[in-house]
Amino acid sequence: MPASAGHHYETTKWSVADKRYSLGLTILQLSRGWQMRDPLQVRVDEILEMFRCWKGKADSARASSVFTLAPNALHSPPRGVTPYTPPSDFSADDAFRLVSLTSASTYIDVMLDAEHVQPGPETGWVASNQRYSEWLDTQDWDSQQKRRSIDAFLFSDFQRELAEGAYAAGLSLQEVQQWGQKRPVQGFAVLPATGLYREMFHNRHLNKGTKWRRNDLTDMIYLSCAAGYADFVVCERHMREPLEWGVRRLGQTAKVFRRLGEAVSAIGDALAQQVLPTDASADQDLASSPEG
Repeated sequence: MPASAGHHYETTKWSVADKRYSLGLTILQLSRGWQMRDPLQVRVDEILEMFRCWKGKADSARASSVFTLAPNALHSPPRGVTPYTPPSDFSADDAFRLVSLTSASTYIDVMLDAEHVQPGPETGWVASNQRYSEWLDTQDWDSQQKRRSIDAFLFSDFQRELAEGAYAAGLSLQEVQQWGQKRPVQGFAVLPATGLYREMFHNRHLNKGTKWRRNDLTDMIYLSCAAGYADFVVCERHMREPLEWGVRRLGQTAKVFRRLGEAVSAIGDALAQQVLPTDASADQDLASSPEG
């Protein structure tokens, strides 16, 4: 059960010390070192690959190693985080060990600290989306007209990622303009995490009377990344509907659950349905393969 920065963010702010410690310890133990890469980094990677696909330089817009044992995966440069750098005279192996131990011990110490982390300042994201939802509710438009308006509102948040991705992929200004005229919606639809975030964003704004909450941004970013690359996702009730809606619209395969017990049963069923080879040669291949 990979841990994410979203788990750390929400758990460390819980002011009830004993329950916070118990939850943090459970997350650390069940993750067994596996982490979900920072969704902001996944978004940057997907947008870059989207432009590379458009240029004919790549075949897929999927990000790599979204679930990983690599150190410093929870937070990334797009969030303004600079990883610890070991001394220059360390060997490559010793440098990797030091970086890994520093990363792991930091995540553990923060999660299990006796003092909870104070919530940061309001960013204005909730108020901005609430104003936009209320304005959109007053417009006498059909769903497609509203979706185009929501895309314009959403893409304004993606300006930096789009500009940097286009530059990194080697697009000229003319090519960026051509992409903007022909492919923005179709391009985002093939992005596993970013496309799903867009669908959740649409669902929330299309539902009249939506009330935005501070945790909605965290939930949408991390759940869309998880469902874009994982087989099974567990989430709170108010986010399950928009997440499932997005999964269906994009034809993705993630299964979304409200309770951990339901997910465990589904995982058990999926493992039981796996068919292993039975002939001797196939058994030998399986036993000798790294994956086996």
